[in-house]
Parts: sequence; structure tokens; C-alpha cells
Amino acid sequence: MDQFQEEAFEEMQTAIHKWFDEQENRMDIEGLGKRTTLQAGIFNFVMLDYRPGRTRVDSSKSVGSAAGKKSMKASPFTREQILHEVQPLLAEIIKERLDKLATSPLIDYRFTFQGAFATTDGLVELTVLETVYVEKKRQLLEQIQSYIEKELEQGTYPTKRLETFFLARHLLDPHLFPEPEAARTIALFDRIQELNKERREALAEHRRDIIRALTSWAENVFLPHYYDLTGSEYRFNEYVIKPDAVLENLDEPYQPIDLLLYGAVMIIRYEPNFNKIKGQNFLELAKRLGSGKAARMLKEGSDSFSQEDVHLRHELVECKANDVFSLFTIAIRKEEAGAYERAISFILSLLRKDFPKSYKIKLKSSVREYLPIKGLAKSDTHRFFANALAYSELHPLLEKYAREAMVEFEWYEDTDDEKSVMPGSYAVFGLGLSSERYFPLVEAYMAIVDNEHQLVHDKFTAVFAETYGVTERSTPVLIACLLRCHDSLKLKLLPELENEDKLSLFVQHIEALSDDEAEQALYPIWGKAEKLAALARKAQEPRKELLLRLLKTMEDA
Repeated sequence: MDQFQEEAFEEMQTAIHKWFDEQENRMDIEGLGKRTTLQAGIFNFVMLDYRPGRTRVDSSKSVGSAAGKKSMKASPFTREQILHEVQPLLAEIIKERLDKLATSPLIDYRFTFQGAFATTDGLVELTVLETVYVEKKRQLLEQIQSYIEKELEQGTYPTKRLETFFLARHLLDPHLFPEPEAARTIALFDRIQELNKERREALAEHRRDIIRALTSWAENVFLPHYYDLTGSEYRFNEYVIKPDAVLENLDEPYQPIDLLLYGAVMIIRYEPNFNKIKGQNFLELAKRLGSGKAARMLKEGSDSFSQEDVHLRHELVECKANDVFSLFTIAIRKEEAGAYERAISFILSLLRKDFPKSYKIKLKSSVREYLPIKGLAKSDTHRFFANALAYSELHPLLEKYAREAMVEFEWYEDTDDEKSVMPGSYAVFGLGLSSERYFPLVEAYMAIVDNEHQLVHDKFTAVFAETYGVTERSTPVLIACLLRCHDSLKLKLLPELENEDKLSLFVQHIEALSDDEAEQALYPIWGKAEKLAALARKAQEPRKELLLRLLKTMEDA
């Protein structure tokens, strides 16, 4: 090597030693190694990103070409020099450091040192060193089997999320299990969910870890056998089937493709609405490989529910449900309360059995009712609930439906943008406008609505205020609505608040709020504090004193 190349090599060597020194000097090494028997080591991947003057080593896979940092000066190496001269020397240095850590909890059973090198021929990416610690691997496989037997097969108590995090990845790791046992893996994932079913939040976390492991396996192990893919940080992978792609043993149960289908259903049922298209895409890819089961699931729904659950045939109504597309198809054969009662009960039953929380209704009905709220989407889902609300005897059932359907960050799927609404919205709005009996339902709705991604509850609030005005019963509900509304809402309540008794009542409720909440609740009515101040100056007592009390809450915010 010449002088410039030796300096460059020294820069790489320094970065490598710095990373190893930092890790070996960590104070928490032993503690991290004892968190769970399912963790063989902390690091299984490290990347050297060589850019002259900006070289660094990191365990994040975002380092390298994705780092986006330009070199401070030109690289002195060609591509061939990196491949044949630099890489072997770096491998020796790394191996020497790793040999001292063979039994350390710092290093996993399998370790890859990757490199991204700026060269005169452009960026070169390669594996500098890859090694497997046979004894660590053997011990890990023993620990996996021991955990499965004691905690899952024989265990009866909820499990720890950290253990699910590692177990799910291990079971789908081709270096531990070259041929995944689909039936056993699916059974173990189901067992984890069964053991944790009484703890709702914990169960959701276990499911997220299972889904992430399945998704990673599908995208990085299974699908690349059959598809060429291009990925992007900003969109889903694009798959082009390979000319020689053949999926064997399709008719035999529990093939690896069943793990893909299982993961697809998990995504569709339990992931947030924006991610469900990935599950549907997995089913489409399986169908293209010749999977009849995937084709059936796309047409009829997954096998997660019984036929009785997803198909209701009655002289008054016929209902079908497809969880893959989060769709309820409802045909009203006779327009009467009984038809809608059966349809609502059909939907409610499936929601209680974990039907996807974001869904839509395709309705066949001769009636076209809509709620008296401008700005709502005139969708089939809206029309179904507006039709049902016409029957007062169904209102208690609609309340049960609404309380089950309301889930933050979920949406009816036949609306978008400014007309998006959380499931349950139409029932809540209709019931809230029909009777004071449903005021608690409206308050419960407003407590969870995602007001950063939904606007239509502003429209409801305006109609609610117009319907009920300011009373002992309505004021707490009105304020609950105002606290979730947006600055763009202009509420015409000033004529109502000309009444001093009503104004006094309103002031009492506002003063019970924090200063920030008070300002938010008052803005849709009075706008900026200056307008309220001007009104207060012109007012006579006792109205003047009441307005000044409101003004104080805005000025304190």
C-alpha cells in the first residue's frame, strides 16, 4: 500500500477497535446477558462504513449506503483492492477481537461483519467476516427446546414479552431451523396467545412480536426464493415472480407457505389499518404461487371464523363477512327493525371475536337515510346505521355495538381524508342526537377519538349544540366535545349564552378545567381573547363579571 492507502486502512482499523473497545467497556454486559435464556448474545451484525474522513462502525443496518454522508476526500482504493487486499486484512483484525469474545454475552451465536466502502469505482458492499459459534448455537437450541417444553407446552401462566420477542425470531431463523416446521411453529404462536389472553395489552404486544418475526421471515427468507423484489423505505416491496419459481407439495398440509398465510391473517386481524394491505399482499403473492387456500381466503375470508359466524341467511336479511378485506355485505330483504337487529348482532358478534377493527359495509337496501349532519360521507356504512337508527327499539343494541366498535386509530374503510371516522361514529352521533340517555356514550367516544386524524366530530358538535343548547345535562357533554374539536370550528352559541343563568352554568364548568383546556373549549365560541375582552367591556353586571372570569381562564393559558 502507498502512504494514502495506509492512512485510509488505519482509519478503518481505528474505527473497528473503537467499536469493540466501547462494547467491552459497557457496564451492563452481564445484566443484558441474563435477561432471558433465549438470548445467546447482544450483537449479531456490525457494519463498517468507510468514507474517507467519516468512517464509522455501527450495529445498525441503516449504516452504509443509506447513511447518505459524502466522503471528505477521494478514496485511494479501487474496487479490486478492497476485495483482494483490504477485506482479508480487516477480517484478520476482526477475528482477533472476536476470538476473545467467543463466550461473551456481547456476541450472538452467529455474527456478521459487513462493510460498505467508498472506492474510485463507486460504493462497494460486501461481507468482511461471518462466523458461527457452534457451542453457543448448540446451547441456544437446547434453551429453546427447554423453554418450549416448560413454559409453553407444560406452562399455564402468562409468558414474558421478551421471551416471545426472541423465540419468534429463533423459530423462523433459517440458520437455527433450516426447514421451518410450520405446524409446530403455528401451534406455538397460538399457545403464546392463549396463555396471555387475559391480559389485553400484553397480548397485543406478544402479537406484535410474532407478526414482526413472521413479516421479516416472509420478506427476507421465504418470498425471495420465488420472487425478485425491490424495496423502498417509503413503500411496500414490489415482487416479480421468478421464471423458474415452483412451489412444491401444495396439496400437503402445513408447508412453509402456511406460515406466510398465518402471518397474513395475523396482520389483517391485529395490525393497524394502514398496515393491513401488507397482509392482503402476502395472500396475493401466495395465490400467484398456486396456493388454492390463499385464493379461497381472498374470496371468502380467512379460516379464523366458523361458517356460521361469517354467513347469516334469514328471510329478513342476508349477511356475509370477509375478514381479509374487512368487509360486511348486508342485503336487507324486508325493511323492518328485525332485519337491522339481526345485521347489527351479526357485526357485533364478529367484532367480539376479533374481526378486524377497521371495516366497511356494503349495503343493499331500498332505504336511503342519512344523519342530519353536513359533511359526513354518504357511504353504505353511514346509510346502514342511519337506516337502523330510525327504529328506536334498536337504540340500546346500537349503543352496545358502538361501545364495542370504538377503537382509537381505527377507521371505517369506505371514507378517507377529511371524512374519515372512527368505527362506531355514526351510531354514536345518531344516538347522541336522539336522547340525553346517550350523553355518556358521546363522552366516552370523545375521550378516545383521534382528533389529529379526524375532523367530522366538529360537525357533530355543531349539531349537538344546536339541538340541546346549554343545560345542566348537555353542558358537560358539550365541553367534552369542544375539548376534542379543532380551531376551525365556529360554534354559534353566543345567542344561547345571552341568558345569564346559562352563561353562569357554562362558566362554572369552564373554571373546572385546566387553563389550556379552558382556552381550547372557549375558542370555537368566542375566538381570540381580544373578542371576549371587548364583549366584557361593553357588558353590564352580572354578565360583565362572568365574561371576565372566562377571560381570565384564556389569559392564564
